[in-house]
Amino acid sequence: MNNLKAFLADNLSGFSPKAIPGFIFSFIVCAVLAFVLGKFYVRYGNALSNRKSFARNFIVLAITTMFIISVVKSSLALSLGLVGALSIVRFRAAIKEPEELTYLFLTIAIGLGCGAGLTVLTLVAFIGFIAVIWFVNRTQKSVEAQSLYLTISGNQPGIIDLKSIVEILKKHCSAIKLKRSDETPAAIEASFFVEFDDFEKLEQAKADLKNIHSSITISFMDNTRDF
Repeated sequence: MNNLKAFLADNLSGFSPKAIPGFIFSFIVCAVLAFVLGKFYVRYGNALSNRKSFARNFIVLAITTMFIISVVKSSLALSLGLVGALSIVRFRAAIKEPEELTYLFLTIAIGLGCGAGLTVLTLVAFIGFIAVIWFVNRTQKSVEAQSLYLTISGNQPGIIDLKSIVEILKKHCSAIKLKRSDETPAAIEASFFVEFDDFEKLEQAKADLKNIHSSITISFMDNTRDF
């Protein structure tokens, strides 16, 4: 019996039943904000991955963060223990887009704010975040710019020269960078990193390049991460 009392005393030290309503309120607000953020991400996100599947993690991540902060905020020993635990446990996630990382940070921020007892401030800040994201997505034009790896080759080096190719690309590309050029008496090949503002510019560049000589070969490859 004494052991049970000692156990309860240790577990309830620093805990007041009066804090339960506030904890429940913060828990509900945290879950609701994470849910709304997930819906907002699915609606306005630009990541090519499965946004619905990714957004399902927001609620669990937010309330887990909130619980951890609620537990450790009143104890220096627990805070140090958390640092030690996180140094052992490694979380590995395949984050493919910077946007995904941004939303994860926002989700963690919701959990931190609610767990620290700043629920109202977190709610106000969240409304501000959502308003900014909505405004930016409403005012920005649709992104049609294409960043590509371009390879041009031909078997008429006397007709197809690097200068003509570059001049045509300058007319239609918003950015151009020569990566490699190979010329032999029988053939020529040049590789570029290029960026087009829209597909119309890309088609115009292809047509002008084809006009140099019918034997010219044009190859485009996505270069979104390397440009």
